Amino acid sequence: MQAAIDAYTGTGGLVIRYNGTFNFAAITDACTQWQLPAGAIVEVKNKSNVTIEGVDGSSANFGLAIKADATNIIIRNMTIGLLPGSIDAIGIEGQSGKFPGYIWIDHNTLFSSLKECSGAGDLEFDGLLDNKAGAHHLTYSYNYIHDHHKVGLIGSSDSDSSDRNITFHHNVYENVGSRLPLQRGGYTHLYNNLYSGVITTGANIRMGGFSLIEANYFENSQNPVTSRDSSAIGYWELRNNNIRTPADFSGFGITWVASPSSPTRDATDWITTSVFPVGIPYAYTAQDPACVKQKLPTVAGAGKALAALTCN
Repeated sequence: MQAAIDAYTGTGGLVIRYNGTFNFAAITDACTQWQLPAGAIVEVKNKSNVTIEGVDGSSANFGLAIKADATNIIIRNMTIGLLPGSIDAIGIEGQSGKFPGYIWIDHNTLFSSLKECSGAGDLEFDGLLDNKAGAHHLTYSYNYIHDHHKVGLIGSSDSDSSDRNITFHHNVYENVGSRLPLQRGGYTHLYNNLYSGVITTGANIRMGGFSLIEANYFENSQNPVTSRDSSAIGYWELRNNNIRTPADFSGFGITWVASPSSPTRDATDWITTSVFPVGIPYAYTAQDPACVKQKLPTVAGAGKALAALTCN
């Protein structure tokens, strides 16, 4: 795959269909993985118009990285799990606040393990969906994310908080720790996602960032919407989620644990802290959260024929 990408001139269009497999069952102890040297990473760097698509039944134990001046990149139908060492499953890293951009991460299955490993703290595995250093105009859709500690950050540090635009829609997060996402600055639109079994924090909006959190389904989750652990808080608009008022928390298993950090703000009152200040530049339909809960797991992730959610 790397040889094909390197040989591509970077303009005319390249489609790679990955059909390799990896036997995850052969890893009998997930704690042996994080102790290994960082594993293989396939890089799409300074290339445009590249699609990487897994065939049904494929699986991978290597990471994918989109870097520098890469534009119009699509990654679909990949199953990536239990990566060796400290590498991202799908990492996007920019330069100079301009690149990369216009990237679509769709219908992938990404996972590691929630096993607590001696000496690792919560760093048994790196991120599944990290983006930083100016990466912009990103869409994460119909991914199945499960059994992982720290799922996805936006910005590598508090100083990495540019005005990026990122959409997360129709993703299933199941049995995960935090960073759904961890957002520093910028603008995110989170709609029609299913958050089921969030252990520490869900959407953590920080450093003056804004998020429109719309028509999602939250259940059995701690601190599903918060702003903590940075030098400045962020803001959210809550619109038509399954949670409507604090009276709904107990029925859906929503709990809160205060952060010792300052400043901090939790959505314990479940109210909008700022109307989303920019327009949504695309047409979309926010489906009913009850349908998201019932039907989204049947179409999210790899091997689902790239199906979309229908609620009729």
